[in-house]
Amino acid sequence: MKAGETELHAYVDGALDAETRQAVEAHLAASPEDAARVAEYVAQREALHARYDAVLDEPIPETLRFAARSRSRPRYALAAGWMAVGVAVGWLAAHVMPASTAPAPSLARQAAIAHVVYTPEVRHPVEVGADQQDHLVKWLSKRLGADLKAPLLTRQGYDLVGGRLLPGEQGPVAQFMYQDPKGRRLTLYVSRVAKDDGSTAFRYSREDDVSVFYWIDGTVAYALSGAMPREELLAVANAVYKQLNP
Repeated sequence: MKAGETELHAYVDGALDAETRQAVEAHLAASPEDAARVAEYVAQREALHARYDAVLDEPIPETLRFAARSRSRPRYALAAGWMAVGVAVGWLAAHVMPASTAPAPSLARQAAIAHVVYTPEVRHPVEVGADQQDHLVKWLSKRLGADLKAPLLTRQGYDLVGGRLLPGEQGPVAQFMYQDPKGRRLTLYVSRVAKDDGSTAFRYSREDDVSVFYWIDGTVAYALSGAMPREELLAVANAVYKQLNP
């Protein structure tokens, strides 16, 4: 089966029956380009949920209640209805629809979204497993056009699970995944940046329940993400940084 745009979106939305879903998954396994598109759709969906779900719990603006009160005035009903529609569209545009001038998601936010999307996966958390580490690193390095490394984190209690290729704002992105004996996972998100701004300082961000330490080294940006306290993740981030900058 060759999945089209409709099937891919239905797959992301969980709207396919079991047979069709299996057929789409077989198609994605044989089509890296469509698999990357699906990953991007999932990331966009998670980002929208994370940012706008709270809007659903907001009280209805008083301006929208006007239409209900105007029912006792029949000759103004049509005008009130159209005004309510206009207000509703304006309210939705301001609260739900992202403005075209809004800045792109930060590195930390993108890394956190990718972390949330893939760490829960049981059967397919990565594209290439740790048993093919050399191939994984060479493949991702070639795609990003940079000499990448998969840090060794056994001293910190984490083993490499593997990695995958993701779409990013500046082109291909690499994600390395690690796991400890309790099943907790960390992800290292690696992307290219347009230019070297000379900044290598650690930065920290809390994205919902995910802690992220991120930094830029030359034209490569790194972000280590984990659902854990800042201090715990910092120890691992220091180990990653030292290995990438010996």
